[in-house]
Amino acid sequence: MTTLPLLHADDDVLAIDKPAGLAVHRSRLVGADDDYLMDRLRLQVEGPLHAVHRLDRATSGVLLVARNAAAAADLGRQLMARSVEKTYLAVVRGWPAETGEIDYPLSGSSLSGEAKPALTRWRRLATVEVPIAQGRYPQQRYSLLEVSPETGRYRQIRRHFHHISHHLLGDTSHGRGDHNRLIRQHYGVHRLLLHAWRLEVRHPTTGEPLLLEAPLDPAWERLLGAFGWEGALVGHAIHA
Repeated sequence: MTTLPLLHADDDVLAIDKPAGLAVHRSRLVGADDDYLMDRLRLQVEGPLHAVHRLDRATSGVLLVARNAAAAADLGRQLMARSVEKTYLAVVRGWPAETGEIDYPLSGSSLSGEAKPALTRWRRLATVEVPIAQGRYPQQRYSLLEVSPETGRYRQIRRHFHHISHHLLGDTSHGRGDHNRLIRQHYGVHRLLLHAWRLEVRHPTTGEPLLLEAPLDPAWERLLGAFGWEGALVGHAIHA
């Protein structure tokens, strides 16, 4: 079983660089599996562990885990108060505006029932037009976005960009199959292009800001190179 990369570790908080394709823990949403992040982590780190938030199985990046009940409670309060700053990277179909927001209520994990307020903001970092014919178009347009969800609804980023028809590449649930096939066949990318890139939280014991960043995996690096986006992330500070 592969060891999980740790971005930060102390007596209260762990930050894990979660790989794409690995569910955080057992739940009715992910079904039965032989491998879960929390099970791996318990083999790697001694003592109690509390997952304080969740990333979808298909999403990679920064995941916080508390090492005691007090830290878990404090981090949970920060998440409920929406004082934790989360920044994702996403590659979407088309060229959305340079900045924007999606204010569109979303239902829960059953994808039915009462819709609750949900807000996602984005900033466009780079664009590309690739000379691959598909459908009515001789070229295809894609964008690299920095995305900040202000709320934490189920699959919020994926569902919000589906709502405005700028589907995330590699999204097999809410995306476009034709564009997913294109990145698999031409660029060898077989994953959802959504990455929990940066997270800022107040340390539950010291009160100091804890700034965390997860590096991109080889599939992301390969696509950035193919699209000429190698320099797109240079100079983008956490508070940019």
